[in-house]
Amino acid sequence: MPASRSESRLQRLLPAPLNIPPRQWLRAGIGALLGLFMAGWLTSLAFGPGIALHLLGPLAASAVLVFAVHSGPLAQPWPVLGSYALAGVVGLAMREGFGAELWVAAAALGISLVLMCLLRCLHPPGGGVAVSAVLADAGLTAMGDHLLEPVMLNALILVAVAVLYNRLTGVRYPKGAAPRKDLHHTHDPLPGERVGIRGADLDQALEELGEFVDVTRDELERIILATEQHALQRSLGGLTAASVMSRDVQFASPDTTLEQAWAMLASHHLKTLPVLEQGKLVGIVSLSDLVGPAMQRGQFSWRGVFGRKGVRMEQVMSRRVVSVGSAHPLERLLPLLCEQGLHCLPVLDGEKLVGVITQTDLIAGLKRQLLSAAERVSDHRVPAL
Repeated sequence: MPASRSESRLQRLLPAPLNIPPRQWLRAGIGALLGLFMAGWLTSLAFGPGIALHLLGPLAASAVLVFAVHSGPLAQPWPVLGSYALAGVVGLAMREGFGAELWVAAAALGISLVLMCLLRCLHPPGGGVAVSAVLADAGLTAMGDHLLEPVMLNALILVAVAVLYNRLTGVRYPKGAAPRKDLHHTHDPLPGERVGIRGADLDQALEELGEFVDVTRDELERIILATEQHALQRSLGGLTAASVMSRDVQFASPDTTLEQAWAMLASHHLKTLPVLEQGKLVGIVSLSDLVGPAMQRGQFSWRGVFGRKGVRMEQVMSRRVVSVGSAHPLERLLPLLCEQGLHCLPVLDGEKLVGVITQTDLIAGLKRQLLSAAERVSDHRVPAL
């Protein structure tokens, strides 16, 4: 017992894990190296090495944020540029009015912090810029108000390198709000957003928390949704596409005519038909693909009097097909069939079509899983006396 208590106490003293893969450590380290070197080198060319080296402290802290914590609100371009400009102006004004004293540097830091929060450009290294401007050495003091020029040049170069490097290494920077999917062009929220956590819930929770959280609202929403997805995967018990797919697949060929496709859809009560050529999936055709050609055939034209060529599936089918594998987890099918407007997902093993999953198949699979879960719960209940 004492041993377990001491281990628990030791665990509390240890820092929390970063949950960042080592590959990201290396990516951030190389980026910070390049950003700091480029900014320092170009600033030294423009204003001299003495001035550039004096300003490297805050810049190094900014490099850690924009390359290692690139998704946080403190690391975005506006906080970097806005805080540097604001802190530089405050620091220069305080030094000009009250001199290069310790209390002046502390006051410049406090004023800069309040103004950064007011202007939504909070960036911790900006505080270092304010202090550096107040306690500048003789070389920097001689620049007067022109000290703001190397400060802003440093910030601009660092942000430019961060945007370029992060994009080249597969990181979206700066972080913007993800565009809302609007497949039906209505004001309704997406099906997956009509229940569960909404954006308004997050806003209210953050307001009630009353503290600064170093993560954007969009990133927090993504984390919560990813957590829900993992919980859903666990609750579905490892169901895959092969568990719910229809195996007796009705399909067309590129030479199938419009009339034949209509007959197949009506006979089997389907809304889509995969199109196979020599056993390989080459397209998919839906009711909406057939409606236009069917209406045109019903209209009078002189060409129809003298004979009209039949419409074949290769002329109307969609060649870009979203498909899944038979081992695809069931929870990953939900966004495809609910939010992306797809009514049918072909299931492939390699290049061979082995089944299709419709929205009906998905609903039936979820119903079966819910009933199984309810039976397990009822089995664990204590019988009444």
